[in-house]
Amino acid sequence: MNSEFESPRLNDPLDTPNEECGVVGVYAPGAEASRLAFFGLFALQHRGQESAGIAASNGETLNVHAEMGLVTQIFREPDFYPLAGERAIGHTRYSTTGSSLLCNAQPMIVEGYQGRLALANNGNIINCAQLQTQLKKDWNCTFESTTDTEVMAYMLANASGADWEERLFYCMRQLEGAYSLVALTEDTLMAARDPLGIRPLCIGKLDGGWIIASESCALDHLGATYMRELEPGEVVIIDPQGFRSSVWSGATGRRALCVFELIYFARPDSLLDNKLVHSVRQELGAQLAREHPVEADLVIGIPDSSTAAAIGYARESGIPFSEGLVKNRYVGRTFIEPEQRMRDLGVRQKFNPLTEVIAGQRIVVVDDSIVRGTTTPHVVGLLRKAGAAEIHMRVCAPPIKHPCFMGVDMATRQELIAANQTVDEIRKFIDADTLGYLDVKGLMKVVGGTDGGFCDACFTGNYPVPVQLELTKLVLEEPPAELELLSD
Repeated sequence: MNSEFESPRLNDPLDTPNEECGVVGVYAPGAEASRLAFFGLFALQHRGQESAGIAASNGETLNVHAEMGLVTQIFREPDFYPLAGERAIGHTRYSTTGSSLLCNAQPMIVEGYQGRLALANNGNIINCAQLQTQLKKDWNCTFESTTDTEVMAYMLANASGADWEERLFYCMRQLEGAYSLVALTEDTLMAARDPLGIRPLCIGKLDGGWIIASESCALDHLGATYMRELEPGEVVIIDPQGFRSSVWSGATGRRALCVFELIYFARPDSLLDNKLVHSVRQELGAQLAREHPVEADLVIGIPDSSTAAAIGYARESGIPFSEGLVKNRYVGRTFIEPEQRMRDLGVRQKFNPLTEVIAGQRIVVVDDSIVRGTTTPHVVGLLRKAGAAEIHMRVCAPPIKHPCFMGVDMATRQELIAANQTVDEIRKFIDADTLGYLDVKGLMKVVGGTDGGFCDACFTGNYPVPVQLELTKLVLEEPPAELELLSD
């Protein structure tokens, strides 16, 4: 096997884009907002499994509890006692800027000119090193983490403006990149979405209060009524004067929602861009069948993210759908390093083939993406060992040729197999009989982005904002360049 494309993450057996983050904000009159935030985060656990936290305010004090691990591992009953109050924000994290360290767990609380403030973010600020340098110079800010979220928090806590709406707009003029943030002071809950709407954020109503979340599935779990997605460049303020929202005047109306939210990241029961994700994925599979038909006996998906697309492929092609791989849903990220023998088993820890279903069959295998190409050969190997007569790999994302700088840990260009090999070379590498990727035009036809509206930079290299191609997630762990901040 070509070691050039081996993943450096030996303890991560799945060759997929890594999740970004999930955020939730709660205003719950007469209730404990932190407990609602907990269940909101539980619904968003798929968006990040490295750390989680909740900050809450009772109108006078602002407290936070954040630790490494899963949401259910971090919070016990005594942890909620200091988190009393009607307002809370929460965060579950996969690191996109900054290492997976406790100091980078969110929400983060900072002290600034405007007082104490807690902030949590889903996204990635590509000019965070320059902003950090400027914050140190202008406001003598002392940073304790290596994440762009602390940069954002200090900027908002010190921003000029008559009210929080103006201060958030001040930040929007400075921040470059993707963000969907929630913030909290002693008496105010805030939310904002970047001017291109790259990362998702929605709002719902609950018992006279409000719930803000990365995905609508969190609203469903809390029994909230889904209202809408925040507009690109929109800020929401919930304070003693009530609820209000407005859109930054600098927002151009151009949209660039990350298309991978629909392909892979979002839960299938969430609404994104006014579409049910499950239905979109079925249609992606159907489009894949139109573009890459093949004679076969069964269609199977790589569970669970590709199941809907596999069903769509089967319906369109007329080939029966069947489960072919059983997923062990209790295998996740762990801090325990497995011995080498268990590392070598890799995918076997995650999937087990249904041999009696697969043996002797010509199989179409539908997957959501191939990133580094480190897992797919093992999946194909499992199916061949189970007796598959033919294996036709179908991928409901175009070839990933460019890294993401907008909040997804996608891998470097050197690690991306499609950036370095042709489709036929990849087919040989994964040992499939045929290989077909969804075309970019076909993808956009399905999601409704033929006239724009989505970020597809990982396929095309057309980034929605200018980026430094050498930018890394550890940028704040290196000496930042002394670059001047663009004036507002």
